[in-house]
Amino acid sequence: MIKEENKTETKLSKRLLAGAALAVVLLSACNTTEGFGRDVESTGDAIEDAADND
Repeated sequence: MIKEENKTETKLSKRLLAGAALAVVLLSACNTTEGFGRDVESTGDAIEDAADND
């Protein structure tokens, strides 16, 4: 009986750890995506400014 409880606790711990790792990856991906969006917007603004000057 004790071994089954330990297995259940181990499975739960592994799931919690996997969930936490996934959350970290997703949150860091949001920051990366936001930065990429700013870079694209900046590039678009530079192209637009260059076109206006010609």
